[in-house]
Amino acid sequence: MNRIATLVKGYPRLSETFIAQEILGLEKRGVSQLIVSLRHPTETKQHDINREIAADVLYLPEYLKDEPARVRTGRRWAEAQSGFATALSAYERDLKRDGSANRQRRFGQACVLARELPADVDWLYTHFLHTPASVARYAAMIRGLGWSFSAHAKDIWTTPEWELKEKLAEAAWGVTCTRANLDYLRSLSRTPDNVHLVYHGLDFSRFPPAPERDYAERDPLTIVSIGRAVEKKGYADLLVALAALGDDIPWRFEHAGGGQLSDRLKRQAKTLGIAKRVTWRGAQDRGFIFDLLSRADLFVLPSRLTASGDRDGLPNVLMEAQAFAVPVLATDVSGIPELVTHGQTGWLVPQRNPGALAEALRHLLSKPALRQRLATAGARHVRKQFSSEPGIDSVARLLRASRSRKQAA
Repeated sequence: MNRIATLVKGYPRLSETFIAQEILGLEKRGVSQLIVSLRHPTETKQHDINREIAADVLYLPEYLKDEPARVRTGRRWAEAQSGFATALSAYERDLKRDGSANRQRRFGQACVLARELPADVDWLYTHFLHTPASVARYAAMIRGLGWSFSAHAKDIWTTPEWELKEKLAEAAWGVTCTRANLDYLRSLSRTPDNVHLVYHGLDFSRFPPAPERDYAERDPLTIVSIGRAVEKKGYADLLVALAALGDDIPWRFEHAGGGQLSDRLKRQAKTLGIAKRVTWRGAQDRGFIFDLLSRADLFVLPSRLTASGDRDGLPNVLMEAQAFAVPVLATDVSGIPELVTHGQTGWLVPQRNPGALAEALRHLLSKPALRQRLATAGARHVRKQFSSEPGIDSVARLLRASRSRKQAA
């Protein structure tokens, strides 16, 4: 049976459970895959779901200088292929508009990938429309293969329009995980119907039933957030909001996730005088995350748009919190309002507004009956509307149809 090559930026990654979930779901539907990763793993932990995936993993040279012989061999082999001239022309056009080392690295990786793809790989499917899609696009040209994509958040909103338009024109089809993403990508595409909305959702067979929880007042109440310590998650705003609560409401805050801003956030908490009430758990596997959610009184994710355009899509952690019947407080950016209806299945505030965030925290923490109502409705809604199964079924159908058309051509 032939395989598809599923390209990702790094594998495995704790923050990309949704990708592992889809890979495993496709395997269960009989779609054989080769995982192609542009980076080697940097985390010491991994989720249980990654250990269940049977697919082999091909790691490309992360930096061309690290494996020069492999890169030279890939380039020489690629130059002998009939599709190389087309790929080189596309790359040179791209390089004139983006002369970065990153662009050069992607073409080198594409040459290596084109050479090292096993003979039974007949389709390329890439997660993310930025660098992984560049590698997939160039390699597909060299090998004469079709390709498609799954687009998420940063890859859409930080990629220039000219590049998105060209990739949309050349990919056979694509899927994306929020209505906001879908509308934007379709506005740039000559064939908008080739871009489909597929929510990641959750595999609820891995979750316990929504627990019976005690929403009564506690001393202290536990506020939880899970996410990488990066600007778009808005944790600097959350710390300011927490400091504004003062001592009127007893609270403690626990955060799980790695990220480049971790040390800065710890210093900020100390400066704000709340460090003793904040616990930084670092990057954790899913077992720890589930335990953390099971004892949370409120889940908060203050996502925001960055100057570069980077933003969240529809964060899985919000769905996971709802699945555990934890009330959620989030910002009204990107695809979050597609999951959270303010005052019904959660609570929404404007982004970059620590004052509004503090007011919402104070309101929710002081009203256990409101937290219970939001949590119960959120748990019911997420389990009814955001199962991963329909989305994975859709991707499997699209992959099978594309490969059938390619083989018949």
